[in-house]
Amino acid sequence: MRWTSMLAIYALFWVLSAFAVLPFGLRTPDEVGVAPAAGHATSAPVNFRPRVVLLRATLVSAALFALFYANFYKGWVTAADLDVSRLLGID
Repeated sequence: MRWTSMLAIYALFWVLSAFAVLPFGLRTPDEVGVAPAAGHATSAPVNFRPRVVLLRATLVSAALFALFYANFYKGWVTAADLDVSRLLGID
């Protein structure tokens, strides 16, 4: 696998991981017990920490990419394993 392909796949894993970990740990003003600022939605988080989101996304994407890379070389799951029509006996 070329390094450019690896970089592109890692970037995809990172973006998906960032969206997956984004809502964890966020609290609304009602949950914290503070009044929302004027003009802000009551559902807007009061404790958004982008560095924590970046760190979590990086760790999750690194783990996912490591599994993907290991599967690429070891061949644990192949395209033939994912062929549903073969498993169901459909020709």
